[in-house]
Amino acid sequence: MKFSVTFGAVGAGRDPRGLAELARVAEQCGWDGMFLEDYLIYQGDASAAAYDPWVCLAAMACATSRIHLGTTVTPLPRRRPWKVAAEAVALDHLSGGRMILGVGIGDPTDPFLADVGEATDPRVLAEMLDEALEVIDALWTGEPVHHSGRHYQLDGVRLAARPVQRPRIPVWVGGNMLVPAVRRRILRWDGSCAYKGPTTASLPITPEDVAALRAERGDAAFALKVSGGDPAAFAAAGATWWGRWVPPGPFEDALAVVRGGPPRN
Repeated sequence: MKFSVTFGAVGAGRDPRGLAELARVAEQCGWDGMFLEDYLIYQGDASAAAYDPWVCLAAMACATSRIHLGTTVTPLPRRRPWKVAAEAVALDHLSGGRMILGVGIGDPTDPFLADVGEATDPRVLAEMLDEALEVIDALWTGEPVHHSGRHYQLDGVRLAARPVQRPRIPVWVGGNMLVPAVRRRILRWDGSCAYKGPTTASLPITPEDVAALRAERGDAAFALKVSGGDPAAFAAAGATWWGRWVPPGPFEDALAVVRGGPPRN
């Protein structure tokens, strides 16, 4: 079982310098990973300063040498997949092969989407997510990509820089694991950072949920991340990562959580 902390890049002390310091201390105190939420405006408080998580990840990579780094999750339909592919490769090289890309459709109710004219239909967002993942995976091979889809078209595009990790940067899928299409998407890729139930009334994931997902995808390399609960019970059920989400607040509070270290037995 590996242990991680997740932060939003929002508020005092959650800028690139502050998050780099948290990552440095997290590595020093025995955490295995540090992940960032990915949004432009924090819905919990639109007046709070939010910082680009990908720039923050670069700062975190430079401040560490061991812990895994990534997003949980990037709302991929809001991004150009070729740009995400290139940025993820750069971070994988900068970190020496420690990047993890968590993806989801994002929150369709986020008012920012409508404010800038982005798609808000969950079905369209799901289509864009699946197609974008196909494009990114193909671009990471370093070969020319010919793709003609409903949302993206590439005519022989080739990104020569390939990830450090093989066969690719791990892709973890978020979303509501109770939705069949989301569950199928989770099982197609490299790991799960999913939740259970709608975001407005999410339910706690149980060891039984983990065991069922593990049975569907028996590959030992498949990562299965949970948040909260008893780490030992989840590890016995087949989870590979246990995470703690740290809400926005004073930098000193975040630092205290990180310094407390992971809940290892």
